[in-house]
Amino acid sequence: MAQFVREVMTPGVVAVRPDASLVEAAQLMRAQDIGDVLVAGDRSLLGVLTDRDIALRAVADGVDPLTVSAQAVCTPNPVVIGPDDAVSAAVELMREHAIRRLPVVEDGHPVGMVSLGDLAVSEDPGSALAEISRAAPDDSPGSMIR
Repeated sequence: MAQFVREVMTPGVVAVRPDASLVEAAQLMRAQDIGDVLVAGDRSLLGVLTDRDIALRAVADGVDPLTVSAQAVCTPNPVVIGPDDAVSAAVELMREHAIRRLPVVEDGHPVGMVSLGDLAVSEDPGSALAEISRAAPDDSPGSMIR
């Protein structure tokens, strides 16, 4: 069983500039097959933007996703964890704040992401969530609206 966040996190960061449009962010999410991007400026973390944020905070309100910035819709000042923090601390933060993704920050700079699925694979490899998290995405025709 992993002890430190760096052992379970997804290294690297997928980020957009604060002024990136929601369309740019959504296209990046699609290209990377992920549900969130970090909003970062000058290597500092400003927020987290999820596909749900785009749907509920922008599209549902009828705003034009080409003209709204990622920073305007993201969750600012997200809860973060360090790579040398204990995995148990990540679990506790996710539980306490009811979040599924946790940016990993070192010396003020984002270096990765740890998700609920990452923790499930590490902590309970036989669980249904771990199995789902390890499964390859379904790219068959009809699996996405085009």
